Formats: sequence, structure tokens, C-alpha cells
Amino acid sequence: MKTSDFFYELPQELIAQEPLEDRSSSRLLTLSKSTGEIAHRHFYDIVDELNPGDALILNDTKVLPARLYGAKKDTGGAAEFLLLHKKSLDVWEIIARPGRKVRPGAKFVFGNGELEAEVIDIVNDGNRIVKFTYDGVFEEVLDRLGEMPVPPYITKKLEDKNRYQTVYAKNPGSAAAPTAGLHFTPELLEKIRQKGVNIGYLTLHVGLGTFRPVKAEDIAEHKMHSEFYILPSETADLVNKTKAEGKRVVSVGTTATRVLETAGMNGLPLHEQTGWTDIFIYPGKEFHVIDALITNFHLPESTLIMLVSALAGRENVLNAYKEAVNEKYRFFSFGDAMYIGDRISGDKKKDEKTS
Repeated sequence: MKTSDFFYELPQELIAQEPLEDRSSSRLLTLSKSTGEIAHRHFYDIVDELNPGDALILNDTKVLPARLYGAKKDTGGAAEFLLLHKKSLDVWEIIARPGRKVRPGAKFVFGNGELEAEVIDIVNDGNRIVKFTYDGVFEEVLDRLGEMPVPPYITKKLEDKNRYQTVYAKNPGSAAAPTAGLHFTPELLEKIRQKGVNIGYLTLHVGLGTFRPVKAEDIAEHKMHSEFYILPSETADLVNKTKAEGKRVVSVGTTATRVLETAGMNGLPLHEQTGWTDIFIYPGKEFHVIDALITNFHLPESTLIMLVSALAGRENVLNAYKEAVNEKYRFFSFGDAMYIGDRISGDKKKDEKTS
């Protein structure tokens, strides 16, 4: 299967530049993974798609304000650091610009000298390893000096950092948000609980590899990036119980999906685990754990649209994307959402009334 098989036309004006004021009022396109049937709703209608006894699994990673603007200590030349992940205490792997100035031994300063960094090494893909020095707590310094690392297709400055966080974000470490979760509000999650849906959490720290283009012509030759994850025992137990009772596991986002499918590669039951995953899910790969998916609309020819196509079929997904473009849905990180799963009893009548 070729990378070009996952291309679709997207007008630039449909790329959302800012989040809606009310998170849950985003539009929701529902897609039946078995029939390809499409319906148009709002995200707060997601409650109707969930059954009592289902498990809704959320990624509770927290995005770091990981973009730093500073200067080279000896020359004053401007520099930009983007933190990727922590290697050890105060030592981070970063992307640096302009790269030619960021050599081993070079020192940089940020803010009014609150934060300094020395380059230790250059590693794969030209990333740098740096050691930071500062007074106080690193996360607090970063919160004061850093900016949210929104994707390059968002050109408008984000005024409120919290809008690039889910309302349940807890474990700091991501270089990007698990954007499918941005639509939830505390009130909507409570409604879901009251319906009898069980909510579980895991952590996957999203890396910038998420946004890397697939350069291989044959998708099977693409090398996937690795991301750190934690699957707690209570979430593994919830998934096992849900499956044993014949209910559905509904994953919120491709990030939660990657953790669950990594943990379930050898079948059920799942067990508590921590590690790095480079799982690449594309059409032809089987899903062992998830039954349905809540996700956003993804970039053409990306690994994310390939994952979604593995669940619902490439033709169904591209048809749904074509309809979303025609209906002027908002795309990508701050855009609208999709629910991919099989229809539940009574929904068809509701679709006919609301269409």
C-alpha cells in the first residue's frame, strides 16, 4: 500500500487556528466501521454513542510549555529550543534552531538568566542533548518562560496555555497534546459516568514524531517514532473486565490506541506495564483491544490517518473526510472530531430526525 493512497484535498481555510470557546460544542462526525454510514452531530452527543459497561480510555499526559526562545551566551545570537523528552535529571533531548550555532560546548541563556543550557552532544536526526541549570523547580521555570509547542500548521498565537491541555491532564511530559481529548469538559465526563460508562486513564507522552511526514513510498517501509507510555494496573484490569463482560473498549485518540494495542499484541489479559512503543498500525493490521475510537481529523498521508483507516477501512475513512470537507468541518488539533464505531440500538432513528 502506498503513502499516496492516503492523500486527500484539504482547503487551507479549514485548518482550525484556535479552539472553540466551548470545548464540547465541536462538531462530531460519526462513522460506522462496518457499514461506512455517516452521521453529523456535536461532540456533546458522544454520550449517545456509549453504552453502560463500556470502558472509555483517556490519555492523561500533560503538555509541557516546551518551546524556549533565548540567546547564545557569548554572541547573543537568537536561538530556539524545543524540548522533546527528559534523558536524566536536567538533561533533555531537544530540537534546536538554528542548528549550526548549537554545537557541543555552546551555552545558551533564557529569560533574564533564570535558565541556562549547555549542549552536550548531537544525536540522531540532528537533535541535541543539553543540560539545564536554574534555581528552583524546573517545571515552574519552564511554565514562566516556555510557550506551548503547537503544531506548525497553527500560525495564530495561543493566548491561553490551558486550551492546549485536556481538562484531565496530569502527568507532564508531552511535546504535543492528545488532541482528541481536548473536546471533553468535566461536565461531559460526569454525564458519561452517570450513564454507567467506566473511565480509565493511561499515559503516553506524545513526541513530535507524530507530525513527521511518511517519506517511504511503501508505507510498510516507514520507521515509526518511539513514545514513552504507562499502562496502570487499574486500567489494565478495567479493560480485561470490560472485554470479559462483552462490552466495548472505546479509545480516546490514536495515542491511547497505541498504548492499548501495544499492551495487547500478545492477546488478553492486559497487565500493568511501562515502556516505549513504536507500534505502527495501518490497514491490514488487526486490533486486539479497542472496539471504537474517538479522534480528530488527521493530516493527509500521515501515520494517524493510516491508523484510523486500519479500523474503519481506507475507503470509508476517505469518504468520511471528503464529506467533512464538503460540510466545512474544522480540521487538525483545534478542529472537530470523529467517532468510529458500530451503531448502537435506536441511533438510526435519531439520525433521520436530526439530518
